[in-house]
Amino acid sequence: MTIIIAIALIAILGALASAGVFMLKRPKDGSSPDQADKRMARALAVRVGLSVAIFLLILLAWKMGWISPKGLPTNR
Repeated sequence: MTIIIAIALIAILGALASAGVFMLKRPKDGSSPDQADKRMARALAVRVGLSVAIFLLILLAWKMGWISPKGLPTNR
């Protein structure tokens, strides 16, 4: 489970980085920036989708008993 969550977090960071690259590499010659805008929006949509998916996966894993909250030790 930890490996799946780590891979998903890396994928989220990758989607965020690619959206930043698409934002910075806009055409400077005055041509249509629509292609870069669409790619940036798609990368941000992938990032949001992955974030929601990992949140739901963590909730499902908790409900199924695959993971359990440990909390902080309070018996000091």
